[in-house]
Amino acid sequence: MKLIVNSVTLTTANSNLYFEIILIIVTILAIKKGNTMIKVDNLSFSFPQKELYKNISFTLDEAQHCAFIGTSGNGKSTLIDILMDPEKYLFEGKLEIDSTCKIGLVSQFSQLDKTKETTVFEYIGEQFIKIQNEITAICTEMETSSDIDSLLEKYQLALDTFDSIGGEDFESNINKKLNLANLIKLKDVRVSDLSGGEFKLIQVMKEMLSSPDLMIMDEPDVFLDFENLNALKNLINSHKGMLLVVTHNRYLLNHCFNKIIHLENTEIQEFDGRYIEYNFSLLQTKIELQELTVAEKEEIERNENIINNLRAIATYNSEASRGRALKARVRFQERLEARRLKAPFVDIKQPNISFGIDNEMEDTVVINVNNYSVAFDELLLDNVNFEIKSTDKVAIIGANGTGKTTLLRDIFKNNHDSIEINADVKVAYLSQIQDEVLKDSNTILEEFIDAGFKTYDEVRSYISNYGFEGEIVNQKIESLSGGEKNTLQLAKVSASKANVLLLDEPTSHLDTYTQIALEKAIEDYKGAIIMISHDFYSVVNGMDYVLIIDDKKIKKMNMKKFKQMIYASHFDKNYLEAEQNKRSVEMKIELALKETDFETAKVLVDELEELIKLL
Repeated sequence: MKLIVNSVTLTTANSNLYFEIILIIVTILAIKKGNTMIKVDNLSFSFPQKELYKNISFTLDEAQHCAFIGTSGNGKSTLIDILMDPEKYLFEGKLEIDSTCKIGLVSQFSQLDKTKETTVFEYIGEQFIKIQNEITAICTEMETSSDIDSLLEKYQLALDTFDSIGGEDFESNINKKLNLANLIKLKDVRVSDLSGGEFKLIQVMKEMLSSPDLMIMDEPDVFLDFENLNALKNLINSHKGMLLVVTHNRYLLNHCFNKIIHLENTEIQEFDGRYIEYNFSLLQTKIELQELTVAEKEEIERNENIINNLRAIATYNSEASRGRALKARVRFQERLEARRLKAPFVDIKQPNISFGIDNEMEDTVVINVNNYSVAFDELLLDNVNFEIKSTDKVAIIGANGTGKTTLLRDIFKNNHDSIEINADVKVAYLSQIQDEVLKDSNTILEEFIDAGFKTYDEVRSYISNYGFEGEIVNQKIESLSGGEKNTLQLAKVSASKANVLLLDEPTSHLDTYTQIALEKAIEDYKGAIIMISHDFYSVVNGMDYVLIIDDKKIKKMNMKKFKQMIYASHFDKNYLEAEQNKRSVEMKIELALKETDFETAKVLVDELEELIKLL
């Protein structure tokens, strides 16, 4: 007997050895990939007003670090809720979760409990300390109790539980996590004294140390400053378990994940690899599809001309054969239309953000800040001085809790003695606290009527540019996702036609497509912008210079020096230049596609591939 495998001839004598080798290889591959812990198969789910998923399928395997992406409002957070509590939702299809799979969650909207007096160490080690205290209490009870047998049983159970969660090394592991995030200095600080960004990182550490099989994080990066964002990256990359992270942060997406799950328009797409490779794959597919679509369109137009000619002939020639030919052509045309290529993940519509101006100003000072100071429990900013000219685009950079938002809000309110605003200035404000600008009880339509629009039809026409179409315009703002709310804020800022924009973390919660559209709008804007942002890409791509908060002061820094500063802590040398070059080539490809110049697009794709290798 002979077996032919890959053109190699095996005799019966050595075939057993061959199959043993194959078995070893298969086993290694299985170990490398990891066991499937969660399997979603043809799952469908709808709210009364919106279909979220239609026959979606994906798997989550051991050791995968998976980014969960997609445009705002498509149901990412709802899918996480379903994974956490399947019994709560009436969905169709199958959701299989391994019976041994322990799931941990870092929620998007977790709040800091200001009443807690626990230290950071005590908060992170809460479950370990609780069992440790139980063991101590049992030992104390043994000294006086006559019921030693039951106490020994409780003692052993507690020891086993402590051992199963890695209790023996918990103090060392907490210190390692704190050092990794550069937060060891906070070990003995009260949790109630932490900034929001610091508390988010502490939550991540606490959940990681509970050793879940799958750890889910819903936008853990929102509002993190540069240092804390880098700390989150380190924590993610050091984690040995399975991760599912909802994020739109391009820094994390480019540096932390080996699998992408992309949700769009009720469908899901899986990709094994880095985010940057996924985007490149989408771009290649887009070129192929558009080239095929152009060919299809030409074929449809040719067929339409034949149908029109046959119809014209049929008006004066009623032969049966002519009628049959016409019907056949019509059916053929219907088939062509039916098989038009559809690609929900390839050509996602960006919102059309455009910041116009009613009163464009000459090159003059529009905002003057002179000897500004602010304090709450402690002094945050002291004797701050700067001025903003009519076309300046400026980012305010500083750690969480250093007074950036307070400064921006004081400029907007214009009631501070140290702040002078030019009389010809009209200011528009985007707040990181969304209900400061949006009224949750309003529908989208009502919000824009309150903002000065005359009719609902006028509102519908305007907000369709931002992706709000159909029944969603009648939804209460409180029901929208964080990304949708920020997009609404951008729409309101745009409608104001202001000549000075104050933007506080405008990219927070925004999907990457809207972030890129915002960058383009900022680039084209003719007025002044003061933007608080921790997004590397938005700052580097859109700002003229930065105002750095350091030791309660603000100093001006040009972009070259700013890049050098963040290279030292966050990026390899010249990373952002390579990223900008990549973006430039991508824009050239988009232009070539608009002109249906597919040959140029393909040449540029080869150039793009070489740039991606540098990243």
